[in-house]
Amino acid sequence: MKLYQRKFEKISTFSTFTLIPLSGLITDIYIPSFPEMQTVFHTSASGIQLTLSYFLISYGITMFVAGSIVDSYGRYKIVLSALLLFALSNFLIALLPNLLLIYAMRILQGILTAFIVVAKRAFLVDIYTGDKLNSYMGLLSVVWSLGPITAPFLGGYLQSFWGWTSNFYFLGIYALVSLTMEWFFCGEAMHGGRSFSLSAIVQSYRQVLGTGSFSIGLLVLGASYGMVLMFGMTAPFIIEEHFHFSSIVTGYCALVSGLGIFTGGLLAKSLIKKSFLIKLQVGNMASGAIALLMFIVGFFFSNIYLLMSFVFIMHLCSGFIYNIYFTYCLTRFPENAGISSGITSGGSYLITSILSYGMVNLVQVHDQRTLAICYFSMAALTCSLLLILRKARI
Repeated sequence: MKLYQRKFEKISTFSTFTLIPLSGLITDIYIPSFPEMQTVFHTSASGIQLTLSYFLISYGITMFVAGSIVDSYGRYKIVLSALLLFALSNFLIALLPNLLLIYAMRILQGILTAFIVVAKRAFLVDIYTGDKLNSYMGLLSVVWSLGPITAPFLGGYLQSFWGWTSNFYFLGIYALVSLTMEWFFCGEAMHGGRSFSLSAIVQSYRQVLGTGSFSIGLLVLGASYGMVLMFGMTAPFIIEEHFHFSSIVTGYCALVSGLGIFTGGLLAKSLIKKSFLIKLQVGNMASGAIALLMFIVGFFFSNIYLLMSFVFIMHLCSGFIYNIYFTYCLTRFPENAGISSGITSGGSYLITSILSYGMVNLVQVHDQRTLAICYFSMAALTCSLLLILRKARI
């Protein structure tokens, strides 16, 4: 097996950080294509939104087991195999357009992406320690937010010039380029891999999930990212059908959304030494107040510029909260880096997919006020979780 070489530290770290945004990239790049896909496949908006939910559910479930597998069998070969299959699945979607096939491939992509992301996060834990590790872990969610920032913006142009299939061709090529970088410059960096033992794995999961602050954190992460995903699922219909703008404008609006997440992540990273719970409470109170104001203003004014001003601030708060708790969860159990990474992302994404899909279909989001109702509901859920955390002092 090819082993990691320290001389390639910089480029292998760069390769890792190009794969960290993969989950955001694959969920957001084709969002501007939702209306066209709805027409092409003669289905409802929820039928197309399911392609996103299926990915998130399979991604979340796989995350729970991916950590134990990469901790037992290593990272390198798993990443190479997953990238190859991921590329092929995207080319299949583009070449054989069938809604049932897309559902199946999106489920497969959720599984593959989970292994890639967990393995690459664990790779950082393998090669870095101390303050440098904490710094990189704090940077993870900031880099991850580049996916939601760039993907819909790029997807809007791809959709406008070449149609919905171009998004999946792009993802396939992206995976092949990443595969090439991994093949030449990365290697297995795990030291002293543990044998696969079901009893030991179950015990590790009990230890991680049995920690109250960690389990509550999964719910907080799911609710905070749920705000972002609700906008992503409904933005094409609000912008292209309610406000009558093009898919390119949808991409620009998603860019604003992503910049909000990115800014919130940077703000959280700059306040890393401040009180953990106070930061979360301030971010949550701000998001609840903005959502309420967004709803009230919607009775009197409604235009795309006002909508996106509120969205930017809401997603800044979401990115702020997400970064704080994400960093905590990833570094809480360094002895079980793969498992804790898998549970953190898997649990939060599973919660996000259920909450976001359920909320947008329950409320029937179509304008600023209905989106504000969804935002406020998520903020209220987060508030109740933080109250439990504060009361239990865990």
